[in-house]
Amino acid sequence: MSLAPVIAVVGPSGVGKDSVMDSLVANAQGIHRIRRVITRPDGEDGEHSKRVSVDVFEKMVLDGAFALHWPAHGLLYGVLAEIAQQRRNSKAVLVNLSRAVLLQAQDVFGDLIVISLTADAEILAQRLSTRGRESANEQVRRLGRAKAPLPDGLSRVIEIDNSGSLDETVSEILKRLQPERA
Repeated sequence: MSLAPVIAVVGPSGVGKDSVMDSLVANAQGIHRIRRVITRPDGEDGEHSKRVSVDVFEKMVLDGAFALHWPAHGLLYGVLAEIAQQRRNSKAVLVNLSRAVLLQAQDVFGDLIVISLTADAEILAQRLSTRGRESANEQVRRLGRAKAPLPDGLSRVIEIDNSGSLDETVSEILKRLQPERA
């Protein structure tokens, strides 16, 4: 039995990764979302994830709980090893990854499709400001990283501009995920 592909959704803060992922799951049968484990402090808003302390995370690493783990933005992130079971029971699994870990993810998962979301700078700034999760200085830093390139060597990348409506974005992603027909 072959494993379903892993679809890594990447992009700058405020680009709408969580909204796009939620909508993909709602609109495409057989696509499931994997929640990351993050050392984000309690009380700090953010994506739906399993929050753990640094000590718990480090113990999980030693116990082999992760298929993939990495540091980014002063936090630790991990994808649980149970992703393998999800891949056996799905058409595809979605996971929010950091750009810096994509080559490692491709090595670990094999069949990796990267959906790289972008949006106009003004839209990103507005979304960051509206969500109110970061200070003004942190927003500036995050906007400065918005144009960071993807690493060379990725097998399949789908670039999508999420400046428009969520429905348009999801429709375009689903269209581009479909295998080409003769």
